Parts: sequence; C-alpha cells; structure tokens
Amino acid sequence: MSVQLRKIVSDDAKRLAVLLGQLGYPTDEATVRERLRGWADDPASHLLGAEADGVLIGVAALHTMPALETDGRLGRLLALVVDEHHRGQGVGESLVSAVEELARATGCLRMEITSSRHRVRTHEFYQRLGYEDRCPVSARFLKTF
Repeated sequence: MSVQLRKIVSDDAKRLAVLLGQLGYPTDEATVRERLRGWADDPASHLLGAEADGVLIGVAALHTMPALETDGRLGRLLALVVDEHHRGQGVGESLVSAVEELARATGCLRMEITSSRHRVRTHEFYQRLGYEDRCPVSARFLKTF
C-alpha cells in the first residue's frame, strides 16, 4: 500500500466524518464541511491527510500558538485518527512525523498531545514516538461552555 500525505480539502468532508466517527466523535458531512471552513481561514491551523488508493485513510490536526512564558511556539496535535482497517501499518507514525516537521518549520519548540485515559494503546503509540505522559507533573483543566 502506497500512502501519500497531503492537505485536507473541503471535498474530504464525507470521508473525514467517517474517520471522526471512528475516533469517537460521530458527526456528518455538512458539519465537517463547516468546520473545515474555520480551519482554512486560520494560518496557525493545519490539517494533514493520509491517502491510499484515492481514499482518505487518516488525518492529523495541528494548531500552533506563540508562547508567552518562553521563546518559540507550541504545537498541539488536536486530533489523530487512522482508519480502523489501516492501523498498525505506519500511517499514524507518518502523520505524526509530518506534523512535527511542520510544527518545527513554524517555530515550535515543543509539541503537546492530549488523549483520553481510556485510549491505552494510543498512549503506548505516543510513548514509542518519544512523548512523555506529564499528567503527574502538570494538571490539565477544562471548562465547557
């Protein structure tokens, strides 16, 4: 299987909705298409897709932001999903590597990833890529509006 990485475009909305459903965030094509408009207008936000045989099989969402407390920028991997039929074949690692390269190119000095505690295999994947679970050191607070 040959995989090409590319930018996500609005025509990916239908397939992206399927992938987001596999990630645990069910949605529909129209909603994804609207979300993609917001991403397209934000120069600090990047969506990379993995395509095989003309089908979108993975996506990684990166947002970069300037840091105030230190020099440089912070990159945040907001979402990563590979189609359930293509997992374990290096697609996720390729997407993360491409996101890291893009983050470095935009001045990021570090990357942050958050992931629900129930995603044990995902955490093992991130650790294999050199990420540390910092929750014992740094708390994460969230408020929903």
